[in-house]
Parts: sequence; C-alpha cells; structure tokens
Amino acid sequence: MSILVDAGTTFIVQGITGREAVNLTRECLDYGVGASIVGGVTPGRKGRDVHGVPVFDTVAQAVEHHGGPIDGSVVTVPPAFTKDAVFEAIAGGVKLVVIVTERIPRADVAAMVEFAAMHDARIIGPNCLGIIVPDVIKMGGIGGPAKDAAKAYSPGPVGVMSRSGGMTTEISSTLTAAGLGQSTAVSIGGDAIIGSTYAELMALFAADGQTEAIVIYTEPGGRMEAQLAQWVAENGDPLPIVAFMAGRFMDEMPGMSFGHAGTIVEGKEDTASEKIARLAAAGIVVAERIEEIPDLVRSKLAERTAA
Repeated sequence: MSILVDAGTTFIVQGITGREAVNLTRECLDYGVGASIVGGVTPGRKGRDVHGVPVFDTVAQAVEHHGGPIDGSVVTVPPAFTKDAVFEAIAGGVKLVVIVTERIPRADVAAMVEFAAMHDARIIGPNCLGIIVPDVIKMGGIGGPAKDAAKAYSPGPVGVMSRSGGMTTEISSTLTAAGLGQSTAVSIGGDAIIGSTYAELMALFAADGQTEAIVIYTEPGGRMEAQLAQWVAENGDPLPIVAFMAGRFMDEMPGMSFGHAGTIVEGKEDTASEKIARLAAAGIVVAERIEEIPDLVRSKLAERTAA
C-alpha cells in the first residue's frame, strides 16, 4: 500500500514543454509504471508530444482524450501563471496537484489552497519535488533520474516527509542503505504556505497498512511541528515518529533566514530548540545526526513490537 498515489494513478504535466518539465517527464516515464502520465498541457502546443506523451492546450482536452477523470497533475508553469494552472486542473476534476514551481506569491498560494479545499482536492507543495512510492510510481522530480531514484528508494515500512526535496532523498537513501525501505516519501515543500502539512499527511500514513513508522525532516520557522505535536496529542501515537531538525545554529543568530522561504523565525516558538522540545514532549524522537535515524527507527519499532 501507499498514500496519495499508487500503481493505478494517472496524471498530467502542466507546462510539459518547458525544459525542466521535459526532463521531469522523462524521469517519471522511466520509473515504475511510466504509463501513468496520460498527457501534458501547454497552451498553443496541442498536437505535439514529449517523449511520446501527447500535449494539449487545456486540461479539459487532456481529460477528454483520456476518456475519464485524471487523478493528478504536476504543475511546472512559471509563478505568475501557477494559480491559473492549478485552478484549471482542479476545475477539471484533478484531485491531487503537485506544485513544483517556487517563488509563487503567498496570496496566490493561499487562494489555491482554499480552492482545493472547496473542491475536495489536495495540493502538495509548492516548491517541492513531489511524491514517490518505491518501485511503483514517481510523481515529480523527486529522486532525480530513474536510475538514481532506484538506488535511493526501496519498498518498505517507513513513511518519509520532508520540507526539503533533496533531504527527502538523502534520508530515504540512508534508510535504504540500512535495510529500511519506504512506503511513500513526500517532499511537502519549503515555502511559508503549503498545501499539505505533516499533521495532514499523518492521518493518511496512520491509515496505511504498509507504514509502520515515520521520519520527518524539518527546519526552524513556521508552526507545522506544533500542529504535528497537537495531532499526536489528539490522536494518540498510531505510528512511531523520528525527526531530524536542521538549522540548529539559527538559534544563535536571531533574524537569520536559512534554506527555504518558510524558515523565517518570527518568535521563540519558531526556533529549533523550542521545536525540538515540543516534538520530544509529544513522544517524537529527534535525531542529532542523519546517520542516527535508522537505529532510532529500529528502536522505536522494537518498542512497539514489545508492547
């Protein structure tokens, strides 16, 4: 099993004729069940193809050609046009939108998230690399070329969520090297406003029969860790969670931003030390170093088995 996507998921790529999208499409086609990409959309380019994937002017044309609903879309269009592309996809019946684009105005992101909620759709991102179910499907640029993704990701019981696309792969690769595969890995995006948070995805992982533990990569700034701690408090401890907190040095550098747009520390509650304390209070183990993660996961799984 998995969350969000599986072997039967169909998706399109909006902005498919752009340079990055062309590479992304190739990577996804080469990985797992590549036939999941059923079309691409770039206005004015209908009739072309990208690596054999037909290109349409609109999402509606892609849906008509497919002959039924399309599950997802990877959005790679420029920031000024992202909101229109996302609205078009959701209005066309798409229920899962992965937004790769970064530097989207916050007001546009807020509008997209609200529109998705109104239509029972889900957004992953923006400023993310997407979703991967090892050996099954890759939706987005996560993991890079298929041969590299195949080395980093392997099937198994650990769900991975990360604000950093690169660290999603780094953590998964560390788990794979230690013999711990992944059920689903999700690059949730590093911006201040994103479509799906740790807490929102935890409910999906908790309901997934394959997932037995969770690893998250997080950073200073924002309130997602507080939301996750509250979710655990309200829902018990359905899955052991191991976290890695980057940017601890920022506590000694007030006003400093680090990494992603969302790592803006606006107050004491946003600092790394406060977040670590909050996670620990919720029973979430925080690793000092990435290489510690596999042993911590094994330890938590052993405790759960013994109980």
